[in-house]
Amino acid sequence: MIKQIIKRHFGDLHSSGEAAISPERFKQLHRKIVALMAVVMLIPLLFMAAINFYEYQTSLSKEIQDPLRVLINKTKNSIELFLAERASTVSLIASAYTFQDLSDERTLKRIFHVMQREFLGFIDLGLIDEKGVQVSYAGPYALKGKEYADQGWFQQVLLRGKYVSDVFLGYRKFPHVVIAVKHMADSGEYWVLRATIDTRQFDRIITSMGLEPESDAFLLNRQGVLQTDSNYYGKVLEKYPLAMPASSFEATVRPITDHLGRDVFLAYNFFPDADFVLMAVKPRSMALKTWYTVRGDLLGIFGLGVLGIFLVVSRMTGLMLRRMQESEASREIAFREMEHSQKLSSIGRLAAGVAHEVNNPLAIINEKAGLMKDIVSFKSDFPDKERFLGLIEAIIRSVERCRGITHRMLGFARRMEVKIEELDVNAILLETIGFLVNEARYRNVEIVHELDPTLSHIHSDQGQLQQVFLNVLNNSLQAVPDGGKIVVGTQNRDEETIAITVVDNGCGMSDETLSHIFEPFFTTKKKSGTGLGLSITYGIVKRLGGEIDVQSKLKEGTTMTFILPKHVKEGM
Repeated sequence: MIKQIIKRHFGDLHSSGEAAISPERFKQLHRKIVALMAVVMLIPLLFMAAINFYEYQTSLSKEIQDPLRVLINKTKNSIELFLAERASTVSLIASAYTFQDLSDERTLKRIFHVMQREFLGFIDLGLIDEKGVQVSYAGPYALKGKEYADQGWFQQVLLRGKYVSDVFLGYRKFPHVVIAVKHMADSGEYWVLRATIDTRQFDRIITSMGLEPESDAFLLNRQGVLQTDSNYYGKVLEKYPLAMPASSFEATVRPITDHLGRDVFLAYNFFPDADFVLMAVKPRSMALKTWYTVRGDLLGIFGLGVLGIFLVVSRMTGLMLRRMQESEASREIAFREMEHSQKLSSIGRLAAGVAHEVNNPLAIINEKAGLMKDIVSFKSDFPDKERFLGLIEAIIRSVERCRGITHRMLGFARRMEVKIEELDVNAILLETIGFLVNEARYRNVEIVHELDPTLSHIHSDQGQLQQVFLNVLNNSLQAVPDGGKIVVGTQNRDEETIAITVVDNGCGMSDETLSHIFEPFFTTKKKSGTGLGLSITYGIVKRLGGEIDVQSKLKEGTTMTFILPKHVKEGM
């Protein structure tokens, strides 16, 4: 099929004449080829990206919804337990005392004071006879003699034996809940013991959920009237602005868009034995914050991939058409590319040759220095012995440094393998700082060492760690002003890891910059930076099994902490 499309659109390239090979004709053909090849390559990529996007987001949403479902279920159980304890207390008192005992207000008040002391939330307590008249009352209001026979809650308690109301104002003029219990004496006489509960206890239970500031939790009745205050949906006894969800006695979470236009996760659970519905709302943007960060990285990589595809397709198409248009120019381009490859190969061979040639005199210098060290060490009466030993050690260290340079030069000719060995991180840091000490001294920048002398040795790759430390220290040196300060510290974090911190008092970073510092090609050094230093640093630390934490404030400075494992497996 693709072959037929190419033949139909591009078959006339083989025709003769000026029109077939005019520059304008080749530009048109170039656009068609690029479009066709891009479509063929991008459609599968877009399809795979869409599937991965959907599957990952769905999986992450489930992981976020499960804790919210558990939290709403636990809170509902706490409220049910609270109401059940109060109802049991009222029922126990109604059963433990006779009507005559409870008719005595002194006895009723004494009982009520004990209830308040042992259980939070009770406001008052009243005894109501079978005619609906309040015979005695303990509380802050003058309710003795008040008649309730015509009120709905009184009829409910007579039918059910126990009644828990939803939140209402009533005579008290503040939100409260009524718990009423009917008790039948052996003589057939019955009465109702009625207690009022302060709804602030609901607020305390909901507050204990520990939701984030952007989230919200509240209590409703089944008619959609708020039973507690909500941060976004109204005050107590106001109408809930959204439609009530379908009844469910299991904790349910579903995504919705609220009346404020926010995309949120709505979690809710209906109470089976009370006219209440507990709801919690969490913004999806906050719940999926991790996903959005990952999505940004993925979109960035995808965008770079798409851009790379278009660049490659465009370049390949241009090369092909230019070859067809002017074979001599194509041969010249091929020759230049081959010449460039040979130059790179020659550079690699030259680097290898130079490294080997330099290593030979270095070996001689190292042997002679070692011989000098042995001679000086064995002669106890050698003049200025300590001084000469120090100079010889400096020579040996310089030789080792040159060997390291030649070792890196060999990287042009062959890939260097990771070498896991036991390392003294303090020594590596001091050696790395030595590369920058001249620049720091020139700019009067103070580099303070706070290295733990008891720091455990770790098993890792020295070259990669040195690259990480050099990148970070170089960034700090560029960030601090002349006369600034950089503090490098180490410590044993736990039995498995150590921590390295680099603190500077430089320009710092904004939250926006901080969120992108590990992205490839992101840089604030518009003229000199490539945006790869911290990205490479992050990749190395991750490969070595470590973590990076960055804390920064604009115009105050930056603290970068590396958590490294004490043991890295070979092959990482």
